[in-house]
Amino acid sequence: MAKTLGLHIIADLYGVNPDLIDREEDIRHLLENSVKAGELTKISSHFYQFNPHGATGVILLAESHISIHTWPEHKTATVDVFTCGDPSKAYRAMDYIINSLSPTHVDKKVFDRGIIEDSKGKDVLWIMSKAGCC
Repeated sequence: MAKTLGLHIIADLYGVNPDLIDREEDIRHLLENSVKAGELTKISSHFYQFNPHGATGVILLAESHISIHTWPEHKTATVDVFTCGDPSKAYRAMDYIINSLSPTHVDKKVFDRGIIEDSKGKDVLWIMSKAGCC
C-alpha cells in the first residue's frame, strides 16, 4: 500500500436548505464546528458574504485546509477538506458538514495526495524518475 502525505475529500452537496448556507456567519459556525469534530488545528480563517446571497469561507489548518462555497439559490454547497496525518480527521470533519446540512444528494470524491512510497517502501518519485516519466 502506498504511503501518502494527505487525504483530500471534495463533495458537492445538493438539495441543501438555502437558509443553512446563505449567510457568512452560518457557514463560519459550520466550519468552526467541523474543525472541532475532526479534532483539527485551526491557524486562521477568512469568510466572505456575497450579495444578494451566498457565502464562501476557508479555514487554514495546521493539517491543511477546509473550505466551502455556497449557492443558496441552487440549494448547493461545495466543500473541500484536505488534511495530512490521521485520515480519520478529514472524514470526521466532512461527515460533520454533510450531517449538519442534510443534503438530498452528495457527490463525494476522495483522493490520496502526495504519494511518497510504494508498498515495499521504495520512493515512488525516484522510481518514476528512473523510468523517465518525471
